[in-house]
This record gives sequence, structure tokens and C-alpha cells, in this order.
Amino acid sequence: MPSRRKLDILILSDIHLGTYGCHAAELNAYLKTVKPKTLILNGDIIDMWQFNKYYFPASHIKVLKRIIGFVSEGTEVYYLTGNHDDNLRRFTDLHMGNLHLSDKLLLRIGDQKAWVFHGDVFDLTMKYSKVVARLGSIGYNTLIFLNRAINKLSMLAGYGKVSLSKKIKDSVKSAIKFIDDFETTATDLGIENGYDFVICGHIHRPVIKRVTSKNGSIMYLNSGDWIENLTALEFSNGEWTLFQYDEENFINSAENEPEEESTSAIPAVQFEDMILQQLRL
Repeated sequence: MPSRRKLDILILSDIHLGTYGCHAAELNAYLKTVKPKTLILNGDIIDMWQFNKYYFPASHIKVLKRIIGFVSEGTEVYYLTGNHDDNLRRFTDLHMGNLHLSDKLLLRIGDQKAWVFHGDVFDLTMKYSKVVARLGSIGYNTLIFLNRAINKLSMLAGYGKVSLSKKIKDSVKSAIKFIDDFETTATDLGIENGYDFVICGHIHRPVIKRVTSKNGSIMYLNSGDWIENLTALEFSNGEWTLFQYDEENFINSAENEPEEESTSAIPAVQFEDMILQQLRL
């Protein structure tokens, strides 16, 4: 195996293991190439909302095994809960060696402070109507499933891939306003509390940018997702960069991963019981 890139910090969010839209094979191919000192899993890593689908393929299990491998190598791993894995919030502030479960993380990077959290706390739909949020999630996952089928046909016809959900979010005014409001709220609170960085997930919109308001300035970062964008945040040599999965560079590794369906896959409900049982010990 070729040498892995050493990273000071790696941040992943919105992997949504257990859903048809999760690009687990691609994520596995990427994780093989890095060795982080600190790994932050910033919410919606395991999609517990979808556990009733009895779907958890071997490639998804491999992602979890790779994360456990980081723990065994001495990497500090922080699992920050999101809305799709909010069942884990009952165990918040749990520490097992170098594996930590929490809702947020205040991280010191030299003489600077970073505020890391998933971001669903700013989502009014999540706050006031989880039923509506879950219905929206079902619609989104259905769209992603259809999108993957359409892309297979498009590639066979010699055309490129297209993201239907991205096109909708980029064209619907209410979706654009939601993202703008989300980023404004996060950065305003970050400035107010004296942080140098505010780092979120949740909205599946990867970005690194400086935000300046009348109250001050702050770096806003979002790690994106592994459903549409296939992105991660990397910190090394004092600099943040946004990793974007490149299929051509990783194609050989990705092809070695099993397909979505596998004889070694286990029902997602059974897997959830396994996780919760371990946490109760």
C-alpha cells in the first residue's frame, strides 16, 4: 500500500451510512490514502432515520471498520451528533480512550479557536417539526436514488453526470435563502463568541470562505457530504483545504470495493441494536 498523506485534522460529515445515496466505496478509497492525527465526524455519519429499510451493505460496514482502524492507530476521533444520528445524543459527552462522542467541539489550533458542530440546531424544521423533516428526508433520498439511476443511463449514452438535488437547491429561492440564513446565523454566533473558525455540516454545501460583518470577521467552513459532493475538510501545515473526490484518481481503489448489495450485508436495524448495546456497556 502506498504511503498515506499525514493530516493534522480531517473533518467528514453527512456520510449517511445506511442509505442508497451514500458513496461508501468512494469514501473507503479516499480514507485509504490519509492518516489524520485528529478525525472529526461532524454529524449524520450513520443515518438512523433509514434503519427501517434493512439496508446496510458491506461497503458501509467497511467505512466503520476504517474509522475504528484510525482509533486503534491512535487518532483522536470525535463523533459529533447530527439530526440523522440524534439517537446517540442520549450518550453525549461519552469518552472511550481516544474515541469521543459529543454534540459539539471547541478545538484549539495553535492560538486560534474553532467551533465545530453539525448545524441542525439552526434548522427550524428540525426544531419545530421532526415529522416534516423526516418526510423531507424521505423525498430527498428518493430523489437521490432516482438520480443515480438516471446517471447510469446518462453515462451509457455518453453524457456526463448531473445532480438533480443540486439543481433544485441552486434554483429554488427558499432553498437559497435557507442556506444563506444558516451561514449568517452560524458566523454571527461565531463572531459573537470570539471564535476564529466556525465549522459545520448539515446543508451539504462544501465551502471555505471568510465572512465579514459589522461585528467582525470569521472563517466559515463546511465539509459538505458523501451523497452529492464527496468532500472533506483537511488541515495540514497550518492551512485548511477542501478535498473533492476525483473519480479518475481513485477509480482503481473504488473498483476493489464491493457493490451496494452484498451477501455480507446485515440488516440496519440489527446494526443499530449492536451500536446501542455497546454504548450501554
